[in-house]
Amino acid sequence: MSTASPTTWAERLSDLGNIPASRIVSNPSPGSATLQDLIELQNEHRRICELVDGTLVEKMMGWQESLLAGVLIHWLHTYLETHHLGVVTGPDGLVRLFEDTVRGPDVAFVAWNRLPDRRIPLKPVPDVVPNFVIEILSSGNTYSEMSRKRREYFHAGVQLIWMIEPRDRTVAVFLSSTDVKVVREGGIISGEQVLPDWTINTADLFARLDERGE
Repeated sequence: MSTASPTTWAERLSDLGNIPASRIVSNPSPGSATLQDLIELQNEHRRICELVDGTLVEKMMGWQESLLAGVLIHWLHTYLETHHLGVVTGPDGLVRLFEDTVRGPDVAFVAWNRLPDRRIPLKPVPDVVPNFVIEILSSGNTYSEMSRKRREYFHAGVQLIWMIEPRDRTVAVFLSSTDVKVVREGGIISGEQVLPDWTINTADLFARLDERGE
């Protein structure tokens, strides 16, 4: 969705959100990668990347982030068992938002009416825009990178975004690119109009990071 293509390496890094250069896949060359390149990379090398303006960018995901994503997916599945509104996917559930842009939200909810024929897509990377996405920030994510993601998500048609920061235990709830509410540990967050009556106490979520075996 960018209007001008970067012409230098520095411009490309800036355009991608000032991410570390080590996260950019060099083959195929940045700016020339396609959806098929992304699929082949994932199938052959089990490397989860996103496609951003024709550039393959490795997705950041740590152990704690994966744990929180798993908890949220479980809670969402439980909710959807009694509220048959749609389906939920995890970090490797890639979706194409625009022709040259594929994202992989850590958690995503897609309503049935956004799926072709109201069925589970067979394509490895479908042209589907989630209603609700959750991104769990890793230490390697930059502010500019996540700002760009939010703009893309809302421009594509996402209705609700949670951005979870495990280190300071906050959740930023976005209803638009600029309409944000930061909820600290112990506060209540909800699915808003997207997932009616689905609420979470953030203390219950972040407590999973403090669990110890007996």
